[in-house]
Amino acid sequence: MAFSLRAAIVAVSLFAAPASADPLTLEQAVARATANAPALAASAAAVDAARGGRLQAGVRPNPVVTVEVENFIGVPIGPTFNEQAQITGLYEQRLERGNKRSARVALAQADIAVAEAAGAVLRLDLAQQVQRAFGDVLLADEAVAVAQRALDLERGLAAEARRRVTAARDPLFVGTAADARVATASLALSQAKARASGARAALAHYWGGSGTGLAVKGDLLDRPRGGVLSAVDARVAEADAARAGAALANEQALARQDWTVGAGPRWIRQTESVALVATLSIPIGRFDRNEGNIAKARADRARAEFAAEAAKLDRQRQLDRLLRDADLAAAEASAIRGDLLPRHRKALAQVREGYARGGFAFRDLQDAADRIIAAEDDYLAALAALRAAEAGIDRLTGRLAPAAELETR
Repeated sequence: MAFSLRAAIVAVSLFAAPASADPLTLEQAVARATANAPALAASAAAVDAARGGRLQAGVRPNPVVTVEVENFIGVPIGPTFNEQAQITGLYEQRLERGNKRSARVALAQADIAVAEAAGAVLRLDLAQQVQRAFGDVLLADEAVAVAQRALDLERGLAAEARRRVTAARDPLFVGTAADARVATASLALSQAKARASGARAALAHYWGGSGTGLAVKGDLLDRPRGGVLSAVDARVAEADAARAGAALANEQALARQDWTVGAGPRWIRQTESVALVATLSIPIGRFDRNEGNIAKARADRARAEFAAEAAKLDRQRQLDRLLRDADLAAAEASAIRGDLLPRHRKALAQVREGYARGGFAFRDLQDAADRIIAAEDDYLAALAALRAAEAGIDRLTGRLAPAAELETR
């Protein structure tokens, strides 16, 4: 597979980066995936195939050379039979009427536009897949940080519980329960790290990497969000409608019958002379006027036009819903991180202070810690909802289109 110059330059700069390179951004991840996507190579081949169809569509019909021999073999009535032989050579050419060739070329050109538009949509779809995988890595890293904080918290509480148990101020089961919570938090951290490793492997798979040591850069709460639909999807619908119109014009052109003209010499043995022969073939369009195909193409054009409008309205509804979902998720995550979690941590600090003086039971510590853990879980859930919404928003608005413009050829 050969790459375009621009793709080759970017690919070399991406894949030749040392292990100590800066953390990978979302745009760089999309560029890497684009430079190594077989689907885009297939899309480019589809465009080349459509261009080949355009080349063939402009070709005129081949001429035909016909040779006719008359009175050459038979039962002679008299000795003069051989003198009746005639040989005619004709050069015939079919004349396309009704602008068939231009209509055929226009239809092939519309096929190119459809293939190119489909390739642009494919690039945006790939960018959305990479964005989701990239968001999974960010979310997994945040989950690891949350799990680490939970483990540190449980270890601190367990240390306090052991001090009180050692001082015989709490029963033995308090220390056992605290150690069990530490073990649970430790297991959760191990699972979070495994999920983070898997998320990196899934992301790096888009460009054939392993994900080992992959560092990413991004903040799920600090992302620009647009509100205008991308023209890429509209371009596909418009190209489909334009092709349907070209197909209708082509069927209308096919309704005109072609003529065939011919000319050539005829050799007459009896007189040892040569005569000029001209022919003209005109089909009689009595039965087949291509009316059914014309009606079908006209209905298909109407379908494409209505489908384009319906798809645009549907995309706008999706974008409006995703923008609302993203705003709600971002507001929830920000409120949890900026307000609820500090309050819960303050409450835990107050309970710990009272527990150290003997004013609270270990169960009170557990309840305060559980509220922090529950808030952290809600924070991760809000980030997950935000990641899903933003991936859909960026797909519909085409925000990552510049990073996905690399095209293999």
